[in-house]
Amino acid sequence: MRALLLLLCVIAGASAQCTESSTKAVGSKAPSQICSGDLIFDEEFDVLDFDTWNHEKTAAGGGNWEFEIYNNNRSNSYVRDGILFIKPTLTADAYGSEAYLSSGQLNLNGGAPADECTNPQDYGCERGGTAQNLLNPVVSARMRTVYSFSFLYGKAEVRAKLPAGDWLWPAIWLLPRYNEYGSWPASGEIDLMESRGNKNLVQNGQNIGTELSSSTVHFGPFWPLNGYERAHFEKRTAAGQGYDQDFHLYQLEWTP
Repeated sequence: MRALLLLLCVIAGASAQCTESSTKAVGSKAPSQICSGDLIFDEEFDVLDFDTWNHEKTAAGGGNWEFEIYNNNRSNSYVRDGILFIKPTLTADAYGSEAYLSSGQLNLNGGAPADECTNPQDYGCERGGTAQNLLNPVVSARMRTVYSFSFLYGKAEVRAKLPAGDWLWPAIWLLPRYNEYGSWPASGEIDLMESRGNKNLVQNGQNIGTELSSSTVHFGPFWPLNGYERAHFEKRTAAGQGYDQDFHLYQLEWTP
C-alpha cells in the first residue's frame, strides 16, 4: 500500500505577502505560520519516520471485534522505494502454532514507553484464547500522526493502492486529536476511504469488495444517533478494475 499525503490550505492562490488561512494545525510537525495556499504536510515515505508516525498497539478491534492485532513490527509496516507497505501476517506464525489461538495468553503491555499498549478497550491489551473465543488470527499495522500533526480545515490528498484478500478492510481516516465535543462520534470522524479486500464479494448483483470505495463522516451526540447515513458516498470502478489494481488519489476538501 502506498500513501502520499499532501495537506493544503483551503484557499488557493499565491502572492508575495502572506494571506492568513482558515487552516489550523498543531503537533511537532505543524508549521508555526500558515498562509493561504501553503503545503503544510508532505509525506513521500523516503523513510519510515517515527517522529511523524505513531503505531497503535492493541487487539481492541475498533469497536467491531475485528480479526487483527495491531503491532509495531517491520513484518507489517515498512518503507521501500518510496512506498509504505502495510502487510497482514498470521498470528500463528508469530507465536509458533495454530494452537496458540485457542490456548495462548496475549499480552501487549510493553516495558518501555515506546512499547506500551495503546488501547485497552475490549481486552485490547490482554486476553486469553479459548476454543470458543480464539485470539485474533491476523497481525497488521495502524499508523497515526496524533502527536506530530493534526489539522482543522484544508485539502488532503492520499495516493494509495489498496490490498486484495478476503476480509481485509483498508481504511484512511481522520480522527480528532481532542474529543472537544465528547466521545465518539460527538467529536467527529472523517473516513477519507474505506474498502474491502474481497475480490468476489457480491451483494444484489454488485461487487462490494475491491471494486467499491466509500467515504463517510460520522457525527452525532452519541453512537445510537450517529448521523453517518446523511454523509456517506460510494464509488465503484468498472468491473474487473478494482482499487487493488493500481494507485488512485483519495482527496477531501474540508471548509469552515
